[in-house]
Amino acid sequence: MKTYSIGEAAKELHVTAYTLRYYDKEGLMPFVERTASGQRLFKESDISALKIIECLKSTGMPIKEIKTFIDWCTDGDTTLQQRFDMFMDRKSVVEKQMEELKKTMELIEHKCSYYETALKAGTEEIHKNNKIEIPVTN
Repeated sequence: MKTYSIGEAAKELHVTAYTLRYYDKEGLMPFVERTASGQRLFKESDISALKIIECLKSTGMPIKEIKTFIDWCTDGDTTLQQRFDMFMDRKSVVEKQMEELKKTMELIEHKCSYYETALKAGTEEIHKNNKIEIPVTN
């Protein structure tokens, strides 16, 4: 069975070793074994679990809530409904984020087209007769 050092695990996950130490301190890695000298040994299953943690973090989920999820996983089948509900909530959050990103991309695409046209013409004056305003949404 292959094991990873903290540096190797960090590289595999595209995070820093500091991040993994922080996760450990916050109780997000109760599954990671340690050597007699206290060095963390990451297995493939640990890397998979950390990828889920990274996924949840990327959705904006607070560390405290991720810790709750990890605790539920440790508790086993009695928490299946809570875990399902949590992922359904996360799905909703990500869908809203995607809608906002879509609006952002539309504005960026408009501005790329605007500047491309202005560059070809050598001036923004080309747009003086085209006063189409796109509302900026936050």
